[in-house]
Amino acid sequence: MSNDKSKVAAAQVVEDDDEPDDWDKRIFSTGCADENMKMTDCYYEKKDWRACKKEMEIFRECWKKHGNDKRTDSKDV
Repeated sequence: MSNDKSKVAAAQVVEDDDEPDDWDKRIFSTGCADENMKMTDCYYEKKDWRACKKEMEIFRECWKKHGNDKRTDSKDV
């Protein structure tokens, strides 16, 4: 019984956590959080990045527009 209670308590802790974590803060700081969410949602639904080319391109343009390509030293290939 106590094992079941600890599982319920752990689930409640996760549900109550609505503060942004380090990952959220990092994504929000890019200025492209909405575009990132749409891109990852697309992949979650389709399970194939090739089906999400439009979303990836929108994210890539946002990333460049906000100067993130310079701060991450990514290369345009």
